[in-house]
Amino acid sequence: MNKISSITRRDIFDSIQIGSIDWAGRLDETTFLSRLYDLESLSSTDSRYPNAKGDIWQHIFNNHDWDDDWVFYDSRFNLLDCNDNIFLDFLCHMIHPVVRTDREEVKMLLDIFNKILSHDDFEIVEAVHIFNRPTFSGRKKFTGKASIEKKGNEIKIIFNADYVSQQINLMESSIETSPYQAIGVAKELIETACKSIFKSRQEEYNKNWDLSKLMRETTKLLKITPDDISNEAKAARSIRQILGSLSAVIQGIAEVRNEYGSGHGKDSEFKGLQPRHAKLAVGASSTLAIYLLETHEMRKDD
Repeated sequence: MNKISSITRRDIFDSIQIGSIDWAGRLDETTFLSRLYDLESLSSTDSRYPNAKGDIWQHIFNNHDWDDDWVFYDSRFNLLDCNDNIFLDFLCHMIHPVVRTDREEVKMLLDIFNKILSHDDFEIVEAVHIFNRPTFSGRKKFTGKASIEKKGNEIKIIFNADYVSQQINLMESSIETSPYQAIGVAKELIETACKSIFKSRQEEYNKNWDLSKLMRETTKLLKITPDDISNEAKAARSIRQILGSLSAVIQGIAEVRNEYGSGHGKDSEFKGLQPRHAKLAVGASSTLAIYLLETHEMRKDD
C-alpha cells in the first residue's frame, strides 16, 4: 500500500502548475519520460500510432493540443496512484542535473517537494554528485536521522573530500529505500577511513588485507590496541574491552555486508534486510570512522 497520499501528490502537481514550472526542464517530454519508462511498450490513445512515444509526439509537438500538466493525470503513468518509489523517482528526475541546470530553480523545487512530502513523512535528499552537481533520491524519513546525519557531517568536515561526501550521502539516502546498499557503503566508509590514515601518515598498507586485518593494522598504527593501554591508566580494563570490541564491530559489519550488502550478487528470492538493520550498520560505521579519524588528528605528531 502506498504511503504517499493522493492529496500530497495533487498538492505537488498543483504547485508545479501554479508556478508555471516545466516538469521536463530543458528536455522534451518524450526524452524526459524515456529516462523513466519504456514508451514503446505503453499503449497509444491515438489509433494512428502504435505506442505512447508516437502518441505523445503527435499531441505535444505536432498538434500541441494537450495541457501542459497532462502527464500528471495520464493513466499510463498513473502518478496519482503509482508505487511510492516510482513517484519519488519522477520528482527526483525533475531536479536531475541533466534535466535542470539552474541551481536556484532546483533548490526551489526541492524545497516545495520536501515541504509537501513531509506531511507523509517522506523527503528527497542528495545522493551522489555528477560533475559537482547533486543527483537526488527519495526516502521515508527515519528515526535517528538527525544523529546519523550529524555523524556524517562530522566525517565530511574531517575528510573534506567529495568522494567521502558522496559515500555519506549515498549511505544516508539508502537506509530506507535500499538497506543492503547502505550496509555495503558502511563497510566502504571504514575502509576509506583506514586507508586515508595510512596515506596521511605515509605508511603502506597491503591491498590484499580484508577489512578486519586493515582495521587491526590501523589501530596498531594509531597505537590504540588493548596492549597499548598501561595497567596504570584509569579504567584500563574497560578501555581494553572497548578497544577489543572494535574488531568485533568491524567483523560484524563485514559479515553482514557479505551476506546482505551491495557487493555481491543476489538470487531471485533475495529479500534483504530491514532499514533498522541498515541504521545499526550505518551508525556503528560512522561512530567508528569518527573515532579513528579524531584519534589520527590528535596523534599526528606521534
